[in-house]
Amino acid sequence: MAQAGSPRIPVIDIARGVALLAMAVYHFTWDLEFFGYAEPGLTAEGGWKLFARCIASSFLFLVGVSLVLAHGKGVRWPGFWRRWLMVAASAAVITLATWYAFPDSFIFFGILHQIALASLLGLPFLRVPAAVTALVAAAVIVAPHFLRDPLFDAWPLLWVGLSSVLPRSNDYVPLFPWFGAVLAGIAAATFAMPTALPARLAALGAPRWSAPLSFCGRHSLAFYLLHQPVLIALVAAFSWFAPPNQATPERLQSSCARSCEDIRDAAFCERYCACVVDRVVAADRLDEAFGEDQNEEIRRWLGEVAGQCTAETERATEEDGTP
Repeated sequence: MAQAGSPRIPVIDIARGVALLAMAVYHFTWDLEFFGYAEPGLTAEGGWKLFARCIASSFLFLVGVSLVLAHGKGVRWPGFWRRWLMVAASAAVITLATWYAFPDSFIFFGILHQIALASLLGLPFLRVPAAVTALVAAAVIVAPHFLRDPLFDAWPLLWVGLSSVLPRSNDYVPLFPWFGAVLAGIAAATFAMPTALPARLAALGAPRWSAPLSFCGRHSLAFYLLHQPVLIALVAAFSWFAPPNQATPERLQSSCARSCEDIRDAAFCERYCACVVDRVVAADRLDEAFGEDQNEEIRRWLGEVAGQCTAETERATEEDGTP
């Protein structure tokens, strides 16, 4: 028979609460971007992109840790299935809601979908040595760098995470590489369980100042489902009284440069983005270029502009002799 799980460790709830708070900060910034108060592409590039990945990694790592703490001594099936059904149902709700609100970028396999799948796939690793689980975790994390193939571009296989192109989605957390974070959490907790560390952490208790974080950590699923609708409603209400500034060439130039400089040098990006802005302004399509609800035609046109400006900039760079 399955034995009872380990005592609840307050620091785990606090860590989960911190991750939830960080997620709320990121989503609030995304909302500001969506409504036009922040530059387009802000949360998808640079430090904000790294911030989002750190948040997702911490959540999934804690999923692995919690799986060991709750079921490491034997899977408590009634509790496991009850929790799993709640997560899976919530993932389905997220898919339906975002498909209605953002049909071109709805969440078909986000972090809740990953948690539901990883909770099932992680069960066999509860009986595997920590070192082996850690090696598998490393393999899962690096796999997308070597195993991508057009075979996985088919819609039914996009959840795997090995497609040759990234699908358009507001939250995409596929099996590879993100299951590796869950396995890393399982490996860490499996290694720690035979030591005195869990008992020492449990004995620490929770300081008074951490009560809000602990509460959120204990009710993480409810927080996840509720915080974003609340934040969007607040920003939407604010926009009624103080509408955001309209799209400007300067904002397009800045957004373009930020995206470009991830892959090209600053000199190239300055010339390239000036070309893009000139063409968008000349075509009087500035508002469409900034719109979140871009249709296929405007995306195709912007792609053509990007290709033309890339070719022109490279040709001009060669003529100038710029490295």
